[in-house]
Amino acid sequence: MDWYGLLVAAVAAERVGELAVARRNERRSRACGAIEAGRGHYPAMVALHTALLLGCAAEVRLGDRPFLPALGWTMLAVLLGAQALRWWCITTLGFRWNTRVIVVPGLPLVARGPYRFLRHPNYVAVVAEGLALPLVHTAWITALLFTLADAVLLTVRVRCENRALAGATPPYESVPA
Repeated sequence: MDWYGLLVAAVAAERVGELAVARRNERRSRACGAIEAGRGHYPAMVALHTALLLGCAAEVRLGDRPFLPALGWTMLAVLLGAQALRWWCITTLGFRWNTRVIVVPGLPLVARGPYRFLRHPNYVAVVAEGLALPLVHTAWITALLFTLADAVLLTVRVRCENRALAGATPPYESVPA
Protein backbone atom coordinates (compact mmCIF):
# COMPACT_ATOMS: atom_id res chain seq x y z
CA MET A 1 0.00 0.00 0.00
CA ASP A 2 1.37 3.41 -0.92
CA TRP A 3 1.35 6.52 1.30
CA TYR A 4 -1.96 7.80 -0.15
CA GLY A 5 -3.61 4.45 0.51
CA LEU A 6 -2.36 4.71 4.08
CA LEU A 7 -3.82 8.22 4.35
CA VAL A 8 -7.23 7.02 3.13
CA ALA A 9 -7.01 4.07 5.52
CA ALA A 10 -6.16 6.45 8.38
CA VAL A 11 -9.24 8.57 7.58
CA ALA A 12 -11.33 5.37 7.45
CA ALA A 13 -9.95 4.32 10.85
CA GLU A 14 -10.77 7.77 12.19
CA ARG A 15 -14.35 7.28 10.97
CA VAL A 16 -14.56 3.97 12.84
CA GLY A 17 -13.39 5.82 15.95
CA GLU A 18 -16.08 8.45 15.41
CA LEU A 19 -18.71 5.73 15.15
CA ALA A 20 -17.59 4.28 18.49
CA VAL A 21 -17.85 7.73 20.09
CA ALA A 22 -21.26 8.24 18.46
CA ARG A 23 -22.59 4.93 19.78
CA ARG A 24 -21.40 5.72 23.31
CA ASN A 25 -22.92 9.20 23.09
CA GLU A 26 -26.18 7.80 21.71
CA ARG A 27 -26.55 5.48 24.72
CA ARG A 28 -25.95 8.36 27.13
CA SER A 29 -28.29 10.71 25.25
CA ARG A 30 -31.07 8.12 25.11
CA ALA A 31 -30.68 7.58 28.85
CA CYS A 32 -31.42 11.31 29.17
CA GLY A 33 -34.59 11.03 27.06
CA ALA A 34 -33.13 11.91 23.65
CA ILE A 35 -35.15 11.75 20.48
CA GLU A 36 -33.82 10.90 17.03
CA ALA A 37 -34.77 12.64 13.81
CA GLY A 38 -33.71 12.05 10.22
CA ARG A 39 -33.37 8.31 10.26
CA GLY A 40 -34.33 8.23 6.59
CA HIS A 41 -31.29 10.11 5.33
CA TYR A 42 -28.74 8.45 7.61
CA PRO A 43 -28.11 5.37 5.40
CA ALA A 44 -27.49 7.69 2.42
CA MET A 45 -24.98 9.64 4.50
CA VAL A 46 -23.12 6.47 5.49
CA ALA A 47 -23.09 5.28 1.88
CA LEU A 48 -21.84 8.63 0.59
CA HIS A 49 -19.00 8.83 3.10
CA THR A 50 -18.01 5.23 2.37
CA ALA A 51 -18.09 6.03 -1.35
CA LEU A 52 -15.76 8.98 -0.73
CA LEU A 53 -13.12 6.71 0.76
CA LEU A 54 -13.51 4.03 -1.92
CA GLY A 55 -13.60 6.65 -4.68
CA CYS A 56 -10.36 8.24 -3.47
CA ALA A 57 -8.51 4.94 -3.53
CA ALA A 58 -10.02 3.75 -6.81
CA GLU A 59 -9.62 6.97 -8.78
CA VAL A 60 -5.98 7.43 -7.82
CA ARG A 61 -5.14 3.83 -8.72
CA LEU A 62 -7.36 3.31 -11.77
CA GLY A 63 -7.07 6.84 -13.10
CA ASP A 64 -3.31 6.93 -12.55
CA ARG A 65 -3.68 10.31 -10.85
CA PRO A 66 -0.39 12.07 -10.16
CA PHE A 67 0.65 13.69 -6.93
CA LEU A 68 1.04 17.40 -7.62
CA PRO A 69 3.03 18.81 -4.69
CA ALA A 70 1.54 22.32 -4.66
CA LEU A 71 -2.01 20.93 -4.66
CA GLY A 72 -1.29 17.82 -2.61
CA TRP A 73 0.47 19.46 0.31
CA THR A 74 -2.08 22.28 0.43
CA MET A 75 -4.96 19.81 0.47
CA LEU A 76 -3.23 17.72 3.13
CA ALA A 77 -3.08 20.84 5.32
CA VAL A 78 -6.80 21.47 4.66
CA LEU A 79 -7.55 17.83 5.50
CA LEU A 80 -5.66 18.05 8.78
CA GLY A 81 -7.44 21.31 9.60
CA ALA A 82 -10.79 19.64 8.88
CA GLN A 83 -9.92 16.79 11.25
CA ALA A 84 -8.92 19.27 13.95
CA LEU A 85 -12.19 21.18 13.51
CA ARG A 86 -14.21 17.96 13.62
CA TRP A 87 -12.61 16.86 16.89
CA TRP A 88 -13.03 20.37 18.32
CA CYS A 89 -16.75 19.97 17.57
CA ILE A 90 -16.84 16.50 19.11
CA THR A 91 -15.08 17.57 22.30
CA THR A 92 -17.13 20.76 22.57
CA LEU A 93 -20.47 18.94 22.28
CA GLY A 94 -19.39 16.07 24.52
CA PHE A 95 -22.06 13.39 24.86
CA ARG A 96 -24.37 15.47 22.64
CA TRP A 97 -22.22 14.92 19.52
CA ASN A 98 -23.39 12.19 17.19
CA THR A 99 -23.34 11.06 13.58
CA ARG A 100 -27.12 10.83 13.85
CA VAL A 101 -29.53 13.65 14.65
CA ILE A 102 -30.17 12.92 18.33
CA VAL A 103 -31.40 15.71 20.58
CA VAL A 104 -31.98 15.72 24.33
CA PRO A 105 -35.10 17.86 24.89
CA GLY A 106 -34.69 20.83 27.17
CA LEU A 107 -30.93 21.16 26.99
CA PRO A 108 -29.78 24.58 25.84
CA LEU A 109 -27.77 24.85 22.65
CA VAL A 110 -24.02 24.72 22.97
CA ALA A 111 -22.62 28.18 22.27
CA ARG A 112 -18.93 27.68 23.01
CA GLY A 113 -16.00 26.36 21.01
CA PRO A 114 -16.64 26.52 17.26
CA TYR A 115 -20.38 26.87 17.98
CA ARG A 116 -19.70 30.46 19.05
CA PHE A 117 -19.23 31.24 15.36
CA LEU A 118 -21.44 28.79 13.43
CA ARG A 119 -24.48 26.64 14.04
CA HIS A 120 -23.00 23.66 12.19
CA PRO A 121 -19.19 23.84 12.20
CA ASN A 122 -18.90 20.06 11.88
CA TYR A 123 -20.35 20.33 8.38
CA VAL A 124 -17.64 22.81 7.44
CA ALA A 125 -15.20 20.05 8.35
CA VAL A 126 -17.17 17.54 6.25
CA VAL A 127 -17.15 19.81 3.19
CA ALA A 128 -13.44 20.61 3.58
CA GLU A 129 -12.56 16.95 3.98
CA GLY A 130 -14.70 15.92 1.01
CA LEU A 131 -12.73 18.26 -1.21
CA ALA A 132 -9.30 17.88 0.36
CA LEU A 133 -8.92 14.12 0.78
CA PRO A 134 -9.40 13.32 -2.92
CA LEU A 135 -7.43 16.36 -4.08
CA VAL A 136 -4.39 15.39 -2.00
CA HIS A 137 -3.72 13.03 -4.92
CA THR A 138 -5.69 14.85 -7.70
CA ALA A 139 -8.75 12.60 -7.56
CA TRP A 140 -10.83 15.46 -8.92
CA ILE A 141 -13.75 13.32 -10.13
CA THR A 142 -14.26 11.93 -6.62
CA ALA A 143 -13.95 15.42 -5.14
CA LEU A 144 -16.52 16.79 -7.58
CA LEU A 145 -19.04 13.94 -7.26
CA PHE A 146 -18.78 13.83 -3.47
CA THR A 147 -19.16 17.61 -3.19
CA LEU A 148 -22.27 17.67 -5.39
CA ALA A 149 -23.91 14.72 -3.63
CA ASP A 150 -22.92 16.07 -0.22
CA ALA A 151 -24.45 19.47 -1.02
CA VAL A 152 -27.80 17.76 -1.57
CA LEU A 153 -27.44 15.57 1.52
CA LEU A 154 -26.30 18.43 3.77
CA THR A 155 -29.29 20.49 2.67
CA VAL A 156 -31.56 17.71 3.94
CA ARG A 157 -29.43 17.10 7.02
CA VAL A 158 -29.15 20.72 8.17
CA ARG A 159 -32.89 21.28 7.73
CA CYS A 160 -33.60 18.13 9.73
CA GLU A 161 -31.18 19.12 12.46
CA ASN A 162 -32.50 22.68 12.65
CA ARG A 163 -36.08 21.38 13.02
CA ALA A 164 -35.05 18.89 15.70
CA LEU A 165 -33.11 21.51 17.66
CA ALA A 166 -35.86 24.13 17.32
CA GLY A 167 -38.39 21.69 18.70
CA ALA A 168 -36.29 20.51 21.64
CA THR A 169 -34.19 23.40 22.86
CA PRO A 170 -34.62 26.96 24.09
CA PRO A 171 -34.80 29.61 21.33
CA TYR A 172 -32.59 28.55 18.44
CA GLU A 173 -32.69 31.90 16.68
CA SER A 174 -30.30 33.40 19.25
CA VAL A 175 -27.35 31.34 17.93
CA PRO A 176 -25.28 32.77 15.04
CA ALA A 177 -26.16 31.32 11.63
